[in-house]
Amino acid sequence: MDEGHALSGMVALRLISSLIELTGALLMWRAGAVRAALQVNALLGLVGPMILLLVSTFGLLGLAGQVSPGKLVLVVTGVLLIFFGVT
Repeated sequence: MDEGHALSGMVALRLISSLIELTGALLMWRAGAVRAALQVNALLGLVGPMILLLVSTFGLLGLAGQVSPGKLVLVVTGVLLIFFGVT
């Protein structure tokens, strides 16, 4: 995957993520109850790590030919540790 496609994918996923977050905030506001807001927040908490993992995957695919295999393994390990740490 070339850098242009990787960057486009990363940007698109972050835009989708921001729309999901905005929609969640509006749903919380419309619900007007803490219980409902916590339920929406729980769903948003699941979306965040998945977006992180997908955006990082696009970035790594875009850099695959430019980064040494050892450094690539370190970056992948770091992303996985972040993912498992927040879930």
